[in-house]
Amino acid sequence: MGPGCVIATHRFQEQKLKRIYVGNLSYQTTEESLESAFAAFGTVNNVSIVRDRETGQSRGFGFVEMNDDAQATAAIDGLNGTQVDGRAVTVNEARPRTGGGTGGGSRGGREFRGSGRGESGGRRW
Repeated sequence: MGPGCVIATHRFQEQKLKRIYVGNLSYQTTEESLESAFAAFGTVNNVSIVRDRETGQSRGFGFVEMNDDAQATAAIDGLNGTQVDGRAVTVNEARPRTGGGTGGGSRGGREFRGSGRGESGGRRW
């Protein structure tokens, strides 16, 4: 770049959403009813109820995202232990995932083992 060239830079301030864990949900609770409960405390950016991959049935917990810390804290304090669709819900700030990986582990299969008699190679057991 020569003299007289100007580089325009923009700093984008990343908006940090407050992620809230909601547990002990009824299987009948919908994203809409959960959003409605949290909307009483402020603006809700996103609601997701975790569902079983195969059946689509709720796994009994979900997450709500709010962009205002004060509103999120008010929602946590105001909703923890209250009834939502007939169940007393647990509401707290979501913790970041740890460990990584996909969970699960070995699903069976066989491993090669020797016969124990000094043979080379291995057999399938």
